Amino acid sequence: MIGATGQIGRVAVAALAEDGWEVCAASLGGGRDERWPEEVRSVRLDRDDDAALAAVVGDGAELLVDMVAFGRQHAHQIVGLADRIGSAVVASTGAVYEDDEGCGFETNGEPGGSPRYPVPIPETQRTVAPGDATYARAKALVERELLAAADVLPVTLLRAGAVYGPYCRTPRELYFVQRALDGRRRRVLAYGGRSRFHPVHVSNVAELIRLAARQPGTRVLNAGDPQAPTVAEIGAEIDAVLGRETETVLVEGPPSDGVVGTHPWAIEFPLVFDMTAAERELGYRPVTGYAESLPATVEWLVAELRGRDWRDVFPKMVRNYGADLLFPYEAEDAWLEAYDRGEV
Repeated sequence: MIGATGQIGRVAVAALAEDGWEVCAASLGGGRDERWPEEVRSVRLDRDDDAALAAVVGDGAELLVDMVAFGRQHAHQIVGLADRIGSAVVASTGAVYEDDEGCGFETNGEPGGSPRYPVPIPETQRTVAPGDATYARAKALVERELLAAADVLPVTLLRAGAVYGPYCRTPRELYFVQRALDGRRRRVLAYGGRSRFHPVHVSNVAELIRLAARQPGTRVLNAGDPQAPTVAEIGAEIDAVLGRETETVLVEGPPSDGVVGTHPWAIEFPLVFDMTAAERELGYRPVTGYAESLPATVEWLVAELRGRDWRDVFPKMVRNYGADLLFPYEAEDAWLEAYDRGEV
């Protein structure tokens, strides 16, 4: 397992070990999770070091699970080890999808660039052109390279939605949790609060990995929860977990000045995965749903934030969204004052 101490890797290692696999958990720090059985072997690995990865694989492995394959080099590493690997399961992303007009994650936010995906999205939906320039294109490149090697290496590619759960480095739920901790009593949601960005809990991804490990084959599968709630529903669920009441101001259209009303799920049209292929090919049944699993995610977030600045706790959130985009309280308060006066 490459990337074993990431949010999905932690759960997937435990699931595979419980399923009878002899697991070598590789990560940059070589750490362990308290939930892992003692027989799980943890090792340090810089996955960009080809020789180090080859050494960890050693004489061979029945299964390679890669949670951190991000580009051409990583795909070539895996293919280069095909003679020593029985099969592979590799994490991809729903960000590779584009609509029939060529709009996707890269164009979202541009004038006329909001993607209109089919609802739900099947794995046959077109994807962005492979490349090195962006996250989505690099993931599409990984997919292309690995699928092209199907004759020498069976590989299951999992196109994950908005992954959530403890140990997430970019927890979208932070948007609502931090506002509650800051005592915010009102919030503004663009697009009428209807944005739907299919979430997937880490345990559901781990279950897909476990099932794919038992049934090697070359396939691309979506990875999503049984439900895809709207952002307004997510906010209400988080309020319920925290025992808070927050007034939600729903506005049509995009965020005001690109700031007020935005959030980490902000897409104009729904992104919802079709999960029937995973059910048909693997016998997949979700381990949990959004509402059931949310309390543990929120509790973890609250504990991580206690006495600390969110920017220090989640620096990747700052890099991904910007320090002033998630919590633009001054601009939001000015907008709400205008809203209350009927001026917007």
